[in-house]
Amino acid sequence: MDMFESSKAKIQDKKVRIVFPEGAEERIQGAVVRLKQDGLVEPVLLGNPDDLQAKAKEFGFDLSGIEIVDPNNYDAFDEMVDAFVERRRGKATEEQAREILKDENYFGTMLVYQDKVDGLVSGAVHSTGDTVRPALQIVKTKEGVRSTSGAFIMVRDDERYVFADCAINIDPDKDALAEIAIESAKTAELFDIEPNVAMLSFSTKGSASAPQQEKVAEAVAIAQEKAPERFNIDGELQFDAAFVESVGKQKAPDSKVAGQAKVFVFPEIQSGNIGYKIAQRLGGFEAIGPILQGMAKPISDLSRGCNEEDVYKISIITANQALLDD
Repeated sequence: MDMFESSKAKIQDKKVRIVFPEGAEERIQGAVVRLKQDGLVEPVLLGNPDDLQAKAKEFGFDLSGIEIVDPNNYDAFDEMVDAFVERRRGKATEEQAREILKDENYFGTMLVYQDKVDGLVSGAVHSTGDTVRPALQIVKTKEGVRSTSGAFIMVRDDERYVFADCAINIDPDKDALAEIAIESAKTAELFDIEPNVAMLSFSTKGSASAPQQEKVAEAVAIAQEKAPERFNIDGELQFDAAFVESVGKQKAPDSKVAGQAKVFVFPEIQSGNIGYKIAQRLGGFEAIGPILQGMAKPISDLSRGCNEEDVYKISIITANQALLDD
């Protein structure tokens, strides 16, 4: 059973409610119709019902049985405004809240925060900032987690790996890097990927010395101290030492991760972003994500270049995260 068949089985008929703020978007509607028909999620589309139905007719979709919520005619809007003002703790007045919540991403994120839905998927037409900013202001990170991070599931035939952070943290310090490693191991477990985590560098076990290498080595020590025993986290490792068994045995013979890694944590966003795109474009891997890690509730950010299949798969991931949080 491939990764998505396994993931689909976990959420089948569990009625996980996912909100889609970009309700008028063709890729969103196409994915939502499939998700509903397959019994995988209970989708909630945001938008004016007449407008969304007109778009659906234009696209050739049938939205029968799919819940549509109109932010401009929402019976519990006053309650939402009060909850937003309280959550922002003096950073927004009631008047400001009423204006802010006209934004569909803020409105959708508040539905998640108020437990009206279990998760959110957005980003087909919005930037990462437009999706992540409301999440960080309202939902925030899990207790004990300092910041969110962005991971990709890299899939090619039967191969699957986790790459992080490729989307959010530009230059994480040692503590943030350790946190990314632990959260990435949790993401791996969610999709039945062995949580063998390699923290990558241009150096293997002190073969070179520089501030960049030292940061990774210090992050490894922090992660090993904080991580559950079921996670194997090691570094610093060069990619070949992490990935190729013969090289791992030569360069880091005492490591449980060298040559066996399934999760790759990059030292900063430049190498992470470059690395996943090389694997995608030259290596023929499908890059699924970014998956936002460390959030108190599941919020997923699509790429604006996504297609309907990407929306469908990210929604399955989001629903799995929601069940895990339960």
